[in-house]
Amino acid sequence: MTHSPHPYPTAAFESLFQRESTNWWFIQRNQFILWAMRRFMPTFDSLLEIGCGTGFVLQAIHAQHPHATLTGTDYFEEGLVYAKKRLPNVHLMQLDAQTMSDTEKYDVIGAFDVLEHIPDDQLVLQNCARALTPNGMMFISVPQHMWLWSHVDVYAAHARRYTENDLTEKLQRAGLHVVYSTSFVSLLVPLMLLVRMRVTADSYNPDVEFDISPVLNTILQTIMQCELWLLRLGIRFPIGGSRFMVAQKRM
Repeated sequence: MTHSPHPYPTAAFESLFQRESTNWWFIQRNQFILWAMRRFMPTFDSLLEIGCGTGFVLQAIHAQHPHATLTGTDYFEEGLVYAKKRLPNVHLMQLDAQTMSDTEKYDVIGAFDVLEHIPDDQLVLQNCARALTPNGMMFISVPQHMWLWSHVDVYAAHARRYTENDLTEKLQRAGLHVVYSTSFVSLLVPLMLLVRMRVTADSYNPDVEFDISPVLNTILQTIMQCELWLLRLGIRFPIGGSRFMVAQKRM
């Protein structure tokens, strides 16, 4: 099921830039991404992140892979203004991923909570597959389960939430083979569902996810650290607020 997305709230980039580095969600998502990259693509020469926003993820990747050539793109120049502050020596550019035309240029492509914003996500996956080098890897995170759809998704300009089967089929059609798939933000699903059931168009305040007490922020981060520990042990969760996949380009 696809919705007509609400215009993306570009004013949110400033708030993200100021708060990402202390917020439990962004910190733990970075830790999960870095762990997955160490496991499935520990070394590489070139990486592209589509939808890099303020550069928070790309900054973490740069710290782990200082010798790799990194490129960040985003549809919105408003986000790139902040990414350039974090990554003054990384190539950053405005780009609609639906028009990307690179061929066998990147060893790794990341798309972290981006595809759900894009009208033609299938075209973007095909463009990414073409842009990957042989045996290159794509790392993807997306929001999951339409039963979690709420005014939070509307505000964030989501066109859809995904199922595992839906994203797997789209990756396969693009010529990418899924090598790893799991839900994450799984232990917090009951809390997510409760909060989203109470949200209305009039009551939703986008700052509420950031304006939480340091104690609650620490509790949520600790729960996510436990979840990552379980994922490292090989447990895969069927249900979760997000779906994370690693896919490899077929030869």
